[in-house]
Amino acid sequence: HSTRDAAPARLGCPGHGTALAAYSGQRDVARGAAGASPRPSHARNLLFFPPRSTLGACQKKTIKEKRDAYVRRLNEIYENNVTKARIDIIRGYGKFTSDPEPTIEVNGKKYTAPHILIATGGRPSVPPDSEVPGASLGITSDGFFDLEELPRHSVVVGAGYIAVEIVGILSTLGSKSSLLIRRDKVLRTFDSLISTNCTQELENIGVDVWKHTQVQAVTKSPSGLLEVKVISSEPAHKPTVKVIHDVDCLLWAIGREPNTEELCLEHVGVKVDAQNHVVVDEFQNTTRKGIYAIGDVCGKALLTPVAIAAGRKLALRLFGNQQYARLDYSNIPTVVFSHPPIGTVGLTEDEAISMYGKDNVKIYSTSFTPMYHAVTQRKVKCVMKLVCAGKEEKVVGLHMQGLGCDEMLQGFAVAIKMGATKADFDNTVAIHPTSAEELVTMR
Repeated sequence: HSTRDAAPARLGCPGHGTALAAYSGQRDVARGAAGASPRPSHARNLLFFPPRSTLGACQKKTIKEKRDAYVRRLNEIYENNVTKARIDIIRGYGKFTSDPEPTIEVNGKKYTAPHILIATGGRPSVPPDSEVPGASLGITSDGFFDLEELPRHSVVVGAGYIAVEIVGILSTLGSKSSLLIRRDKVLRTFDSLISTNCTQELENIGVDVWKHTQVQAVTKSPSGLLEVKVISSEPAHKPTVKVIHDVDCLLWAIGREPNTEELCLEHVGVKVDAQNHVVVDEFQNTTRKGIYAIGDVCGKALLTPVAIAAGRKLALRLFGNQQYARLDYSNIPTVVFSHPPIGTVGLTEDEAISMYGKDNVKIYSTSFTPMYHAVTQRKVKCVMKLVCAGKEEKVVGLHMQGLGCDEMLQGFAVAIKMGATKADFDNTVAIHPTSAEELVTMR
C-alpha cells in the first residue's frame, strides 16, 4: 500500500536495514482511492445516451474487472519498489511483546529495531448485532469492491464521504438507492455550502435520502432479500418506524476504526485515545521512545496522501539529518468523488468565524451552470465559496462542488498554502471558458 510503503521506501537506503511486516493477502490499494470506480455520470448527461436502467448491468462487471486488474498492477509495482529498496517483507500479523526493548513478534519469531513504525491503518465500522440485530447481514466498503453484479435495490447507511461516493456510484449505474442519515444533511463536517448542495445533488440524481433516520434491525426474508427496519425522528414530530423491503445490498459506511487491538500496545507503553487511535505528537512520536505512528491509525486527516507525506517527513527526520522535519496538517486539500465532485481546502465559514470573529471574515460565493451542460439534458450547477479573513482578506478557505472541481483544487491549494489573498486571486487573469475562472472573478 502506498501509505504503508512511503516511510520504508525512504528508509531503505545504504546503512539502514529495513523490514516491513504485512499480513498475508493484504489488499490495501484496492480499498483506497486507487480502487474507486470511475464516475459513469458524464455519459448519462448526453442527450443520446441510453437511460440509467440499462447502464449498470453491463458496466458493473466490466468496471470491477478493469479495476481489479489495475489494482493488481499497482500492488506489483509497490512490492517491486519495496524489493528494490532492499526492504525485507515479513508476511504475517505483528504484535508487540513484553520484552524490555521494543520487540515485535511475527509468526513466532521476534524482531527488534531502534525505530519501529506503526502504520496499520483502519477498517470500516459495523454496529454489533447486539446493538442492531442483523447488522452483520450488511457489507462495508470492502465488500462493495467485491460485488460481481449491480444490486437492484441498495441501502447505504452513513453521511460521510465514503457513503456519499458509494451511493452516488450505485445510483448512477442504475441501482435503486436509499441513503440513511442521522441528521438532515450529509458531510456535516464540511462547509455548510457543500453539505447543503451535496445533499440536494444526491436527491437530484435519484437517491432516496432518509433524513433523521437510523437502522433498528435487519432481517433476511425467505427470498434472500433483506428487510431493513428503520426509525425516523424528524424534529417536532413523533418517531415513526418503517421497513424498507426487498433490499439486495445493505452497506454500512458509518465510520472507521483503527487497527490497534491486536498489536498489544500496552506491552510497550504506547497510549491510545478513547477511540483506540494511537496518540502521537507533531513529530509522529508515540508515548514510547523509538516507536512512531502515521496514517489512519492516528485518527487525523484520514487520507492516503497525508499518510504518505507524514511517512516521508518522518524518514527525513530520522535518517535525513532534518531533525525538525514534520508534516504541517493545516490547509490539506480534500476531494470527495461525489456526483458532481467536491473540492475543499482550509477553514469552513463557521471555523473561520470562530477563529477570527464574524466581523473579520468575508465570504465570496457563486452558483452557476458550467458551459459543459449547454448540450446536456440534465443541468448540474457548480457552487463555489471563498472564505477570507482580516483586513488583507487572506483566503483561509475554498469550497466548491461541480464538474471538474476535483482537478481544479490542487493548484488553488498551493496558493492558499502560500498565503494568497483575495487581491492575489483578483489580479490573476481568468482562463475562459472554464469553471475555474469563477474563483478569480468573484465580487
